[in-house]
Amino acid sequence: MRVFKFGGASVKDAKGVKNLISVLEQVGHEKTIIVVSAMGKMTNALELVVGAYFDDKKELNNAIQSVIDYHNAIMVDLFVNSDHHVFKLSECLFNELRNFLNTNKSPDYSFVYDQVIGFGELLSTRIISQYLMFKGFDNHWLDVRQLIKTDNYYRSANVNWEETQQLVTKHIDSKKLNITQGFLGSDANNFTTTLGREGSDYTAAIFAYCLNAASVTIWKDVPGVLNADPRYFENTQLLNSISYTEAIELAFYGASVIHPKTLQPLQRKEIPLYVKSFLNPKAEGTVVNKTPGLVPKVPCFIVKQNQILLSLSTLDFSYIVEDNISEIFNLLSKYKMKVSVIQNSAISFSVCFDDNYTNLETLLLQLKAKFKVTCNIGVSLYTIRHYNHKSIVDLELGKTVLLKQMFQETLQIVTK
Repeated sequence: MRVFKFGGASVKDAKGVKNLISVLEQVGHEKTIIVVSAMGKMTNALELVVGAYFDDKKELNNAIQSVIDYHNAIMVDLFVNSDHHVFKLSECLFNELRNFLNTNKSPDYSFVYDQVIGFGELLSTRIISQYLMFKGFDNHWLDVRQLIKTDNYYRSANVNWEETQQLVTKHIDSKKLNITQGFLGSDANNFTTTLGREGSDYTAAIFAYCLNAASVTIWKDVPGVLNADPRYFENTQLLNSISYTEAIELAFYGASVIHPKTLQPLQRKEIPLYVKSFLNPKAEGTVVNKTPGLVPKVPCFIVKQNQILLSLSTLDFSYIVEDNISEIFNLLSKYKMKVSVIQNSAISFSVCFDDNYTNLETLLLQLKAKFKVTCNIGVSLYTIRHYNHKSIVDLELGKTVLLKQMFQETLQIVTK
């Protein structure tokens, strides 16, 4: 089988859904499973629903109605007949969302987040599956929550590989065109879980691993993997091929084209990953496989914004030793901080991280009891793989450098 993944940008409107059909017509759709994200910025819109549910109940109905209006507009553009079955399927999902919010008793934000946020993927795949049928593409719609089983670490769940393998093998007909959701799974109690933001790529890799797929293709609005994000850098270059190891390095440092967890299951079975443009599906794009290095070998730039940089030192100017570092990392783990950079000297320790769970204030209270703490919020972390002198000079130009760390192939700079 082949696994195709279409992200939100590729199906953000009716034109995008029609283009998905065009891609399948050009590259074929036999023995294929299509993994689809929520349409456009729908994940953000559903995050507003969650926010209103907890903090502003007066805005909750408006937030839900925005979700409904967005999808209804796409369906009206796609289906000539307003009595098409897709409208009833979507209305059932809207009602299911309302019902959950009306009856939920859990105060756990992460639990509620996962139960709500997945409606974006459920709606997009229902609409696309029905449109495929409408255009003569027979397909099998699958609820991924019945296939990918996880623990209950909501918002960043861990896959139960053994159970998932059994369910995928049992329920997916490899002879058909299948369509399912990215990003989602379910726990032992069948509550929805999510695999982390941008987790649809990971979903595609999970299916590829379990199905021993021939390949995975991620369809993007860029021609492939570029050496930098064109939203932040000029004169980007297409990378024709990347080794698994190099791609894992890039993903670890925050390259947005490939999800960090996506590559490990593919590497284990040497399944090639293609990143191609849904605007030009016949172009070669980028392949990630077991060939060494990357072609061409040029500096690769990665930026992570809205980071937090903490600099710690002991109150009595004693050395930062193993016990101190262990205590710091235990707290970072406890409050679910995603660490990107660490640097230490005899009497200081610096760490740059994401605060995805908004636990910074609590963390600072704990740290200030034992350390002198300097906190910089909203900094940017730049990483250059395969740097050279020019790339460093160009990157540092006009920026205030707060931290700099250089290794043989990788340079990291935190700037204000």
